[in-house]
Amino acid sequence: MTLDAKIPSGPIEQAWAKACFDMKLVNPANKRKHSVIVVGSGLAGGSAAASLGELGYNVKCFCFQDSPRRAHSIAAQGGINAAKNYPNDGESVFRLFYDTVKGGDFRAREANIYRLAQNSGAIIDQCVAQGVPFAREYGGSLTNRSFGGAQVSRTFYARGQTGQQLLLGAYQALERQIHAGTVKMIARTEMLDLIVIDGKARGIVARNLITGKLSVHIADAVLLASGGYGNVYYLSTNAKGSNVTANWRAYKRGALFANPCFTQIHPTCIPVSGEYQSKLTLMSESLRNDGRIWVPKKKGDTRSPDQIPEEERDYYLERRYPSFGNLVPRDVASRNAKAMCDAGYGVGKSGLGVYLDFSESIKRLGEKTVRERYGNLFDMYQRITDENPYKVPMRIYPAIHYTMGGLWVDYQLQSTIPGLFVLGEANFSDHGANRLGASALMQGLSDGYFIAPYTVSNYIATNKFEKVDESHDEVKSAVSAVEQKIAKLLSIKGTRTVDSFHRELGKIMWEHCGMARTAEGLKEAIGMIRALREQYWKDVTVPGSGDDLNESLEKAGRVADYFELAELMCIDALDRNESCGGHFREEYQTSEGEAQRDDEHFSYVAAWGYRGDDAAPELNKEPLEFHYVHPSQRSYK
Repeated sequence: MTLDAKIPSGPIEQAWAKACFDMKLVNPANKRKHSVIVVGSGLAGGSAAASLGELGYNVKCFCFQDSPRRAHSIAAQGGINAAKNYPNDGESVFRLFYDTVKGGDFRAREANIYRLAQNSGAIIDQCVAQGVPFAREYGGSLTNRSFGGAQVSRTFYARGQTGQQLLLGAYQALERQIHAGTVKMIARTEMLDLIVIDGKARGIVARNLITGKLSVHIADAVLLASGGYGNVYYLSTNAKGSNVTANWRAYKRGALFANPCFTQIHPTCIPVSGEYQSKLTLMSESLRNDGRIWVPKKKGDTRSPDQIPEEERDYYLERRYPSFGNLVPRDVASRNAKAMCDAGYGVGKSGLGVYLDFSESIKRLGEKTVRERYGNLFDMYQRITDENPYKVPMRIYPAIHYTMGGLWVDYQLQSTIPGLFVLGEANFSDHGANRLGASALMQGLSDGYFIAPYTVSNYIATNKFEKVDESHDEVKSAVSAVEQKIAKLLSIKGTRTVDSFHRELGKIMWEHCGMARTAEGLKEAIGMIRALREQYWKDVTVPGSGDDLNESLEKAGRVADYFELAELMCIDALDRNESCGGHFREEYQTSEGEAQRDDEHFSYVAAWGYRGDDAAPELNKEPLEFHYVHPSQRSYK
């Protein structure tokens, strides 16, 4: 398949303005004749549904939570980037663009990233107008803080609750349209298949999670904004309900899945404490502004941190990366933490932890200032660990967090299925092989508020839509496929729980396709995943029925999708014989242990196509060209 990204010609600074002018418009009165489905109600989905509803389209917005307010976007803590340059410290649209291209290790489209940087200022204006309570200076202006991968302060924040506050802004806009009647909100409902008619996305099959009833919803365009797939690892910072099912069912209907092996390990999480855990807890990257990361210089040093004098501490990020110090990008910070622990310098009972110490900042700034900046994060850490981070350093260790891979989309956010648009973390994104902190919220809101309203309108204006109802053969076929899968899961009646399979799959993925990967390990993982998946379909137990509330059935379908996704992730990681960003192949590293790219052979987006359950996926390549930020070995020293 030839992948056309539809990037406008001409100077990158004018690309989005040119694209907007060239797009066809829909008469305001005609918008009421068209319907749009939005799957997901987080920042990307909620903002898109609200914006399209305000334009006058008939919108149905779906979420599996009981309220849009519970979308996982609330978990984002530290902030949102924007090129406002309020601190007057050298920020610009081009610098934000440059840092994002470099941070993604030159594995994303320049045009998409530049558009993201251009939209960033408008996002802040939009959110301020909605009443988002960003932190402010004494004089009233918005304040900023630093984040990893940047030497300027460009991150706007609301203490450690930025995602929640931004989501409340989008939620208010969404509720306004619900009240106006342009948006119908359908909660506690999960998309289980995509309806494709004459090659176009025309609707979804969904299941009511309370009653178990299947329903069909038809529209002229479908927008997926269903988040990432980090929970394939079982233990991650994602909410337990976050899953890949909407994306995966679209993949099996013809949408290409791009860069599935590009997963992000967040360096600042509370370490694993036992087998009983079902998820991990994120500590915001913003903590690396004022916290200093260190380990004892002596291997196996079990003394309490206050008993280890300054000269016996190794501030290893400051030592190795003097220019960026503790603010190196997430992939660099994570690999260094793992390396120190693997070498025997880790702290805590398991030895899988490093210290994040605020004692110097508390002494310099005062405890009151630190509380104002990070108070709720410190409180959360203390509730979970029963340790007071104002008195003793936090213990942190990397954990699965974000996924840069997702469904392939062109410049207009349209997948390889016409009429299927993919927003936010659900698409393969603007982040390349590694996302800089505070850029996820920026991308989700840019996609929802400022891009989808243009591109979806252009699609509707340039296509004709035949009338479709539930009697259509393709609709009946999609419903039948969902019914058969549910019946199959319920009929197995094996001996092992869904969670036991999921936990075992997660361990395979963390060990062989986690922070570090090797060809040998990936080949072993593919075999293990196939064997475990075969066992799953013979021995999983799913109690209850499909006719009412059944969380085991929900999980069973999602984990079945994870098995297939996990294999594709390992295939993608095995095929990419280089290291870049979050994809670190041990065979490909510099003499200093940094990721070593192979731009000659792998400067492309890997977009995989489904060819059947028993056939190998097909690799399609979108070449990446760099005219403004030329690829070079990343250095944060």
